[in-house]
Amino acid sequence: MPLDQLWATLEERPGPVAAAPNAAVLEALVPGETQRLRMRADDAIAHRVDLLGSGPVDLGAKIDWHRDFKSGLRFEPAFCRSIAYNDLNRPNDVKVPWELSRMQWLIPAGQHYQLTGDDCYARAIRDTIDDWITENPYAFSVNWACTMDVALRAIAWVWFFHACHASLAWRDANFRGRFLVALYMHGDFIARQLEKADVNGNHYTADAAGLVFVGLFFAGIGKGDAWAAQGWSILQSEIAVQVHPDGVDFESSVPYHRLVQELFLYPALYRQRCGQPVNSAYAERLAAMARFTESYTRGDGSVPLWGDADDARTLPFRHDAINDHRYLIALAASFDSTLANAFSGSRAEVAWILGAEAASVFAEKRTAPVTSVAFPAGGFYILRDERNHVFIDCGDIGLAGRGGHGHNDLLACEIALRGQILVSDCGAYLYTADYRERNAFRSTTYHNTPQVDGEEIYRFVRPDYLWVLHNDAIPVLDRFDASTTCSVFEGHHDGYARLADPAIVHRRIALDHVADIVTITDRVMAAGTHRVTIPYHLAPGVTPHQTGNGAVRLDAAGQAFVLKVTDSRWTIAIEKARVSPSYGVVHPTWRVVLTATGPHLDCTCELKSLDA
Repeated sequence: MPLDQLWATLEERPGPVAAAPNAAVLEALVPGETQRLRMRADDAIAHRVDLLGSGPVDLGAKIDWHRDFKSGLRFEPAFCRSIAYNDLNRPNDVKVPWELSRMQWLIPAGQHYQLTGDDCYARAIRDTIDDWITENPYAFSVNWACTMDVALRAIAWVWFFHACHASLAWRDANFRGRFLVALYMHGDFIARQLEKADVNGNHYTADAAGLVFVGLFFAGIGKGDAWAAQGWSILQSEIAVQVHPDGVDFESSVPYHRLVQELFLYPALYRQRCGQPVNSAYAERLAAMARFTESYTRGDGSVPLWGDADDARTLPFRHDAINDHRYLIALAASFDSTLANAFSGSRAEVAWILGAEAASVFAEKRTAPVTSVAFPAGGFYILRDERNHVFIDCGDIGLAGRGGHGHNDLLACEIALRGQILVSDCGAYLYTADYRERNAFRSTTYHNTPQVDGEEIYRFVRPDYLWVLHNDAIPVLDRFDASTTCSVFEGHHDGYARLADPAIVHRRIALDHVADIVTITDRVMAAGTHRVTIPYHLAPGVTPHQTGNGAVRLDAAGQAFVLKVTDSRWTIAIEKARVSPSYGVVHPTWRVVLTATGPHLDCTCELKSLDA
């Protein structure tokens, strides 16, 4: 088929998302969004990026696709399987060139082109992709070393085609041929290099999503149909394995739940746009995932910093709120309309994926009631009302007992009272860039849960084994009651039963919905003497002051709260701490640490507002 005919055939096909919104309509839906996109588009075409905690970086006119621009170190071009990109003794981060080569940072330029028709943005996208193709021959750079990243880049390129195909800049016949060949070879690479293992996670899911995107794009051409069928078959099988019936992704991480939800959801939406079916079991699991997303999201749109986080997205159209997952609730309403009333927040992402008309039916404020909810298969329990939110982990380590992206956070919690986040998880911070920091942020010490004798709940296998933990603890739910006046969680684990003198940790958390009070009662049961520490890591911006008599005053955003310990056996210390809200970013904060030594220890803490 001649190139012009092939191009014309491809551009007549449905894209993975709805037609771009009109600029005036988008501005009416999301005031200020067009200007925000213009600023990000200008940064993108100037090669100014802010990725993985780098802060704003000017990459210059010529991008070095092989360089970790945070450390300055480079992965010299070579056959992708021969590159040692995980050398923990080399202070660099392979995620930086990978993230850069996903090209999601360039999406605002495509959005702005669609809103304005200004060809300079389409030209910049063309030139950037063309340069990447030149500098990254098939399988011959670090940017081919991880199939997941190949898949995510292919997904972005499919969208770029549908955004820019009619532009003057993209009429260049030489570029058209190079682009289509390179995109097709991405599909070929993914199909040959699937990241399949005995237990599969988000990498295999991303590979499958990439196959669906490239396969649907090249439907009826070469291996396109086979790729689409293979990718969809994998997704249908894996959603039943990786996602619990209650909708929780089995990797025990809130940020990865969002990523995996996108990876299962966006291919389904693309299939629908191509007139292909999505079976009811798949649709029901997508809706269940969105219900978990709705439940863990607080009233301000923020989410718990639970488990690992690397800022990964599938096809991001909003670029200013990495920890706002609410758009997924609206997108999943395509498969379960009852979710529509649970949506709130910005409709920007919804407008770009479902279209402006579809986005307009979602209210910016939710109308569904806010009640406590349990996810027993996934192991998460949420005590909440309109003002308060307590997120609790009583689930397994994740990834079928391997650990993967899970942390030492069993029985840990995050607490928000009267709309203010007070007790926060510490996040994840870094991966291979610094294995010591990686291990610190997934350690028991960095989580809001009782620790016995300084031991880990789940032991590390080795300091350099960054994606696995010993499956040492069995979580047990003892009680979950939800009512309009008080919701209660109780659970325990045996992670310290392996000690010479075995210890069992029990935790009870109650939320008084009327008085806005959280009460936490911990019990460490053992025959012998143990040293127990119970840390409460405070969200950045929360300032603690010891006031005596077992009380710590917490000041936050003009509100005052108190954390009160009722048992005098516990000493109270205020220590420096850190919280990482996203990959590569860390903020200083404080933690309140309770410590006691004894054979059988009980500790009751009450957290409440001091304001009327």
